[in-house]
Order: sequence, then C-alpha cells, then structure tokens
Amino acid sequence: MKKPVVLLISLFAWGVVMAQTAPASAPESAASRLAGNKIDKAQLSSNIDSVGKLLETSSAARQIDSSKAPEALQRRERARELHRAAKAALDQDSLEKASSLLTESRSTFFDAVRFAAPEEVTAKKLENDYLLRLESVQALLGAYKRVSDEKSAKGVTETVGQIEKSIAAASAMAKERKFKEARAEIDRGYLVAKAGLTSLRSGDTLTRSLNFATKEEEYNYEIDRNNTHQMLIKVLVDDKKASGDMVQAYLSKGQELRIRAEQAAGRKAFDEAVKLLEDATAELVRAIRNAGIYIPG
Repeated sequence: MKKPVVLLISLFAWGVVMAQTAPASAPESAASRLAGNKIDKAQLSSNIDSVGKLLETSSAARQIDSSKAPEALQRRERARELHRAAKAALDQDSLEKASSLLTESRSTFFDAVRFAAPEEVTAKKLENDYLLRLESVQALLGAYKRVSDEKSAKGVTETVGQIEKSIAAASAMAKERKFKEARAEIDRGYLVAKAGLTSLRSGDTLTRSLNFATKEEEYNYEIDRNNTHQMLIKVLVDDKKASGDMVQAYLSKGQELRIRAEQAAGRKAFDEAVKLLEDATAELVRAIRNAGIYIPG
C-alpha cells in the first residue's frame, strides 16, 4: 500500500521541477524571448509523446481511474484535450503554441492526480506549493525593492508593507500546518509583488532595459501585465475588498480598453494596442488602490 504514495510523491516532485523549467501557458514573455530561448521541434515531439504516456498508461493515470473521483476524471479529460491540441499545433509547426499547450496539459493532469491522491500526498503537495510560492514572492520582493530604488518610485513603503504582511500571515498559517490557507494568502502577496514590479516599468526605465524587438513583443508583455492586475482584482473581489460603484467604474473602463486593445492587435496595429493596454492596466491600478492595496502605476 505504501508504493502508490511514494510513487505519487515522486511524481508531484517531478511535476514541480517541470513546472519550474517549462514555459508558461500564457503567450511567451518578453524576458524569455529576449533570453533567446529556442524550441527544438524534435525534443518537443518527444515531450509530447512522454506526456501522452503519462496521461494514459502511468501509475498516476491508473490512480485516477481507480479513484473514480469526478474532479480527477474531468481534469484528466481536459488534459487529454490540451494534449491533442498540442499535437495538432506541432503538426502545423506552431512550436510555441504546442509547447504552451503541452505545459498546460501536464499541469492539468497533475491537478487531476491531486484530486485522486491519498490525503497524505495531497497534504505534501500543498506544503510544497506553498514553499515554492513563498520563494517566488521573496524573489519578487527583492527585485521590486531594487527597481524602485533605481527609479526613486513613490509609494514603495506601502507596497512593501502589503507584501510583507501577506508573507507574515502565510507563515503563521504554515506553522499551524494550514497550507491551503497559507497558499491563498501568499498568492495575494505574490500578485501584489508582481503587479507592483511590472507597474514600475510604465514610463521609461524598464521599457528600455527590456529592449523589445517588435511592438508585438511589447504587446505580449503588456497582456501579461494586464492579466496580473486582473488576477489581483479577482482576489480582492473574492475577499470582498474590491466593491462599490467607483471600483466597478474603473473595472468597466479597463475591460473596455482591453477589448479595444485586442481588436487593434487583431488588425496588427500593435502601437495602438500597446497604448490601449497601458491605459487599461492604469484603470485596474486605480481599482486596486481603491480597494486598499497600494501599487505604483
């Protein structure tokens, strides 16, 4: 009876490593593009085959089948759909899309395994997820402080205080082994840190240092930045911190500008799309501040 537990713990550990090294499921970021990362088609094809075996014939797949847990089965089916889409993208030589879909397929499968896993495995994964996110928040906080010093940005103390408050609250929960709650709290700190850091680039310094090769590349960067702010807003709404007519007005305006930006991008008018996205994110910043979280921008 012990072997499935050990195997699943190893599988989760492998998933964490792969998640750290694999590309994000969102459009490739400017940073990774600028790092010159190239996707090797042969290697990608091999990875797709490996994930296919993981989904269908691995011990984890059998664990999902035997558990008959609806959440696990639904997520495994979604992972299969993403895997098929990744293969189709590879056949069309859309390597970045295929890689992104494959990463999402793998991640969705591990979600399925989590729902099918024994309680002790689930608890261990929650702890690992919390510790990994804590490490990310600490790294982002350090970067935020460095960049804010370079730009002499205002409001840094307030933002840092919000992030450190989330770290402290999450650490207290983790000491009580409440890793699910700790992860939710540390996620809030992560989003504040990421939103604060990306907002500092509005203006000049980071734009020049990123040295976008094309306006389309900058557009993808701005999409990621806007997505981060939207995720933070969702957390605040769920916590009932972001409410009221003023907040809703900012959110509505931000959504309208985002739609117009996507329409401009569809016409390949990336100069216009970037400007509209910057304006859309500025509206989200106003909503976030109105909810009591200060971030620059």
